Amino acid sequence: MNVSPVNANFVADISGIDVRSITDDEFDQIYKAWLRFGVLRIRGQALTEDELQVFSAKFGPLEEMPMGRMSASDRAKIKNRYVTQLSNIIKDGAPIGGLSNSEANWHSDMTYVEVPPPASILLGIEIPDTGGDTYFADQNAALAAMPTDLVDRLKRLTIKHDAAHTSIGKLRPGFEPFEDPREAPGAIHSIIRKHSETGHECLYLGRREWAYIPGLELSESEALLDEIWSYAATAENVWQQQWRPYDLIIWDNRRVLHRRDDFDQNARRLMKRCQVLDKAI
Repeated sequence: MNVSPVNANFVADISGIDVRSITDDEFDQIYKAWLRFGVLRIRGQALTEDELQVFSAKFGPLEEMPMGRMSASDRAKIKNRYVTQLSNIIKDGAPIGGLSNSEANWHSDMTYVEVPPPASILLGIEIPDTGGDTYFADQNAALAAMPTDLVDRLKRLTIKHDAAHTSIGKLRPGFEPFEDPREAPGAIHSIIRKHSETGHECLYLGRREWAYIPGLELSESEALLDEIWSYAATAENVWQQQWRPYDLIIWDNRRVLHRRDDFDQNARRLMKRCQVLDKAI
């Protein structure tokens, strides 16, 4: 197994392994690399859903996909309830996955819950010729680039993370529309958080859209959020993943933001994702 840093402290390629048959020692090396670099890429991993689940579960307990609104017939079609489909492909008149072909804005996964998932693991299956690239932004580096007076102020503040909208801006089922970010439902987290395993401080922003800093006037919150976000995804701290079939990407939601380009709806894109829950849950 070989770990090749893409940047000194952010993103690494891992080669020379098949994750279906790794030893405990090899997984320990992968886990340490994940904590160090925040994003790992392992190419050529032609996994079944069950194999993806088994590998992902080495990082911690997995989230089950929500099935409360599914019909009995739709539930019967699910091959693995721990693997979520992200796709624009239409089958029998209905999409087989979420997010369609739209652009997904900068975000961390599920920061709108009290205990967000620490890891996301995404496997590319069908990849369009152009578009659909994924970008990652290092929030350790973003914090380090901020002036000291701004950091000192942010250490005393929190953000409410909107739960009502998806990363492509759509209202989630079961939520009512609203116009004022102060009315957004969702969890409140510190803007600067200490990583639960490494101890490093980083920005923890979630999504820009519908965010609100409690205790501030709305105009002041909006201005401060714009200032914070000006540091969040500068070019020198962003890495672009141009997908190939069977690329496996593992990222640390506590440390990185990610987003996705849109792509032609006539192209086919199919990804399979596992969300790793906090071990304390």
